[in-house]
Amino acid sequence: MINETVKVHDKFSVEIKLGYEPRKDRKVSEFSIKTWLFIPSGLDINSSTYTKEDFYNDFNSNIRLITPTYLLRDISLGDHSVFQYLEEAFHKLADESNSKNEANYEYHIRMFHIITRSALRREIQHILQNELPEDRQYLIDEYISNVRKIGRHYRDLRRIVNVPTIQKEMFDYYLFGDEFMSNQFEQHSYYLHRGLQKMHHSDFELSKDEILRLVREEVAYKRSKGYLVVEDKAHDKNRWLVHRRGAFNKYFEGQLLLNSRKKKEGVLAMQVLYSLAAGLAMIFGAALTFLFQKSLGTFTMPLFVALVIIYMLKDRIKDLSRLYLVGKINKRFFDHKTVIRVKGNEEIGWCKESFDFVREDTVPLRVMKHRDRSRIVDVESRGVGEKIIFYRKLLRLDRMALDNSYGDYNITGVVDIIRFNVSKFIQKMDNPEIPLYYLKDDDFEKISGEKVYFVNMIFRFKLDNQTSYRRYRIIFNRRGIKKVEKV
Repeated sequence: MINETVKVHDKFSVEIKLGYEPRKDRKVSEFSIKTWLFIPSGLDINSSTYTKEDFYNDFNSNIRLITPTYLLRDISLGDHSVFQYLEEAFHKLADESNSKNEANYEYHIRMFHIITRSALRREIQHILQNELPEDRQYLIDEYISNVRKIGRHYRDLRRIVNVPTIQKEMFDYYLFGDEFMSNQFEQHSYYLHRGLQKMHHSDFELSKDEILRLVREEVAYKRSKGYLVVEDKAHDKNRWLVHRRGAFNKYFEGQLLLNSRKKKEGVLAMQVLYSLAAGLAMIFGAALTFLFQKSLGTFTMPLFVALVIIYMLKDRIKDLSRLYLVGKINKRFFDHKTVIRVKGNEEIGWCKESFDFVREDTVPLRVMKHRDRSRIVDVESRGVGEKIIFYRKLLRLDRMALDNSYGDYNITGVVDIIRFNVSKFIQKMDNPEIPLYYLKDDDFEKISGEKVYFVNMIFRFKLDNQTSYRRYRIIFNRRGIKKVEKV
């Protein structure tokens, strides 16, 4: 199964998140993703101005494991949840401080907090999407209760590791987790507060005091421990707070990141083709040389001129043969192959990818149907058309290797997080505002109209015999990305 999420990441980047869950009844699953980007010709993005290196610099991909799924209420149970793994790791380190126990201790701290953050996010989404008011109110109360229980359980573990046998560096990992967890409680409670205010105002009025009380408790706790909190008009402190939170995010998320080694595909085949091209040129040159020697003699001026011409033609034949053969083989090979490994350097699969500009007549009809150009786009692009980028990815996962990767936790698959930066696409854009004239009473009033551009993305997902298509549209101008919408 392939799940996709496409959204604005920042002013000039789109985040494409693709989740791959291999089938349990197959030892190996192969996922095929083909993407067509339809780009307005006016942006001057083509094979001459936008190379493979440009594309792969803009199309940054990170592959990590899908976060194990736990309900917030299950985590709050303490001894009968992920807390069990955490407490066991704490006791082992307190009893015997060695490199194995230290690595296990840090591993379970990072896993616990990334699992808790994921559970918080899903719980907030579930509350806001719930349709029945009585269910929402119950879920809000449960959320607040479970958050308090989780915080209390984790902070009770402090007594286990606050002992002389544990080094300060190891104890700091516990404190980092405590601060990160408190930040997540505060941040997700804000999301709940804002979501209820926008979508369910009656529930907001009933629950806002309890939500705010929970946030105030966490802020007070952080102050008591010397953790940074958001301050009004304290720009230096807030700047350091943003940096610290970003560092925590990278640290805890890094536990699920996979090791990858990228290499160019088809290098050996390419060298063989280059040799074949040189061989063909040599056969041509040698044959003509023998022919002219026989007809013009051995040491004559006509033979000398003929040999120079043969040498010139031989080089051209070699280059043309290389271009022809490489063009043929590039259709069969990908640009890169990335081997995917988990901790311990165990291989769980690989990923191949390639990029190219393609002509419209090579795009499948099904894709063009999903593109669904309007008449105004046809008129606008007549004579020049849209430029089309074709990006394909093939990913293979070994189900057994994935199951054995994190023994204590159930890993269902991997997620590929792609950040697509559009900065190079805006260089040839017009001004973001165009003057318009509005007739008001007996005079014209000058107003501004926003000039935007559209890049359409068509995805084709394939797993076994199941194929599906998705279309997204990026709306942006010289000031940045305005919106990403599913069409």
